[in-house]
Amino acid sequence: MIASMTGFGRAVQEKDGRTISVEMKSVNHRFCEISVKMPRQLMSVEDKIKKVISGRIRRGRLEAYITIDGEPIAKRTVSVDWDLLDQLTEAAAKMKERYGFNDQLTLDGLLKIEDVVQVQEEHGDQSRLLEAILDTVESAVIELSGMRLSEGRHLLKDIEIRLDDVRAAAEQIEAIAPAVQKSHMEKLSTKLKDLLQTEADESRILTEAAIFAEKADITEEVTRIYSHLQQFSQALHSGEAIGRKLDFIVQELNREANTIGSKANDSRIAAFAVELKSTIEKIKEQVQNVE
Repeated sequence: MIASMTGFGRAVQEKDGRTISVEMKSVNHRFCEISVKMPRQLMSVEDKIKKVISGRIRRGRLEAYITIDGEPIAKRTVSVDWDLLDQLTEAAAKMKERYGFNDQLTLDGLLKIEDVVQVQEEHGDQSRLLEAILDTVESAVIELSGMRLSEGRHLLKDIEIRLDDVRAAAEQIEAIAPAVQKSHMEKLSTKLKDLLQTEADESRILTEAAIFAEKADITEEVTRIYSHLQQFSQALHSGEAIGRKLDFIVQELNREANTIGSKANDSRIAAFAVELKSTIEKIKEQVQNVE
């Protein structure tokens, strides 16, 4: 089953007086890119969070938002460097006396001086909190994965219908190609005879006609289309992250359709080639969202 790269997941858990909320969304991306936004006190667990997510998400750009309400994550304490403060106030008094400054040393001014007052955090044992965060992340990514798989089922259904359309167009081209090739040879042979006024070497005329017909032969391109369709179908049901592989196969399908359109000097084949290219382009649009 293929998965889409678009999805959303959310999970909430209550633990030790705190409410842990995790929201994540994913969109198309060439590779797997994970961004986590959370309180800075939890940065030490970021790698573990990404590991949980990457265990289920193999491709796409994913953003996770983690918020924690309730009891503070860390206990904060305030410390004052009294020795530094004494020196500062003494120095301020001397400057005022020496230079006649009228400014008053205020509490607000002292608090703005670096290193006078420091706020320290005591984290204590956070193992239960970190475990709860990872559990909540796991629940959110499971929900997101479910949405991606659900969207993937819709993508698969649409892609398979369009693959059938590609096969049908290729079969139509294959069916009329021999008659078109034969007609080209006959027309070219007649034209050459007329130009050479009937006295030309019959074998040379046929050789030239055969060379022209071979250049216009699209048998190889049609065969490649069938091969690409088979590879595409096998990849769809491989259960792997195959978005980039499908994108490559679609490019090859489009290449064959372009070659058929340029080779075939026939309005019917040209029309089917246009139909092929249109359908392949629609498949390409869907493949862009496959994981």
